[in-house]
Amino acid sequence: MTEIRDLTVGVLGGTGAQGKGLAVRWAHAGVKVIIGSRSAERAELAAKEIVEVAGGTVSGADNADTAANSDIVLVAVPWEGHGDLLASLRDQLAGKIVIDCVNPLGFDKQGPFALPVTEGSAAQQAELLLPESKVTAAFHHVSAVLLADLANVSEVDMDVLVLGDDREATDTVRELAELVPGFRGVYGGRLRNAHQVEAFTANLIAVNRRYKTHAGLKITGV
Repeated sequence: MTEIRDLTVGVLGGTGAQGKGLAVRWAHAGVKVIIGSRSAERAELAAKEIVEVAGGTVSGADNADTAANSDIVLVAVPWEGHGDLLASLRDQLAGKIVIDCVNPLGFDKQGPFALPVTEGSAAQQAELLLPESKVTAAFHHVSAVLLADLANVSEVDMDVLVLGDDREATDTVRELAELVPGFRGVYGGRLRNAHQVEAFTANLIAVNRRYKTHAGLKITGV
């Protein structure tokens, strides 16, 4: 099997908080990372900032080049642009592991809530748009704040649920998760079960707001 650190991880939406936080940890662990954005210039700037914090090999590119030049691609873009972006990158993502961590959420005066998705979930939408890719779902509940704070947070103590229909792909994503000190990758079921995982993010946000913390998940008995 290929050593996980020999693979290049692309992060679509790598200038956003969640994508950038994960990129910091992976770069620090010795993974080659490409930050993707609609603007290559903005991506390159984010890559330089990550190297200053975490070291490692990090570059920036537009989304198409990021997808084309990566072995594994994390999708961490806003829900509003999720479908259009993935449809445009179908060829570049063919044959690759795609990790969807997008949470379709809305916000009103009562707080966060799950949005209805025609395909069932963001991950299932990705699966339909990328029939030649190995689509997985993971990293929905990780704290961007804790991930980015490499200087003060040495370990991020939480489990990462990994869903998907390809066993080898989910095992690879679990291994990638465990490069982050404190993370444990746990298989969470097939991709058809991604809806409730995405939706549960609304509950975690509510917990964090009430208790002023950065809560995550821990699975007992495993």
